[in-house]
Amino acid sequence: MARCPICGEALKWEELIEQMLELENFSELLADKEAFISAFEGFVFTCPYCKEEFYGKHLEIKEAEKVFELLNDFKGGIDYENRKVKLKLTNLLALDVMLEEWDRRVKR
Repeated sequence: MARCPICGEALKWEELIEQMLELENFSELLADKEAFISAFEGFVFTCPYCKEEFYGKHLEIKEAEKVFELLNDFKGGIDYENRKVKLKLTNLLALDVMLEEWDRRVKR
């Protein structure tokens, strides 16, 4: 899962996405995966633990791609008015990874 590249603390994806909600065109980014990933990589996040800033490119891009898919699968998962993510993205991402691993093992 996502970790701060500076202090190493585990980060919650819902909190990272909430920081990105500052972008005026965030809802438009959800329509285009490449645009979302590009904006993610260039976005400056702030770690809630050490308060240091870092670029999204220092986080797992594969996880960001899965978060993009989850946000599109669960329409209404973002409260734009209050700038809050209603989904527990970190938990959903962990479940998604576990199910993919289980599928791989079953297919062998």
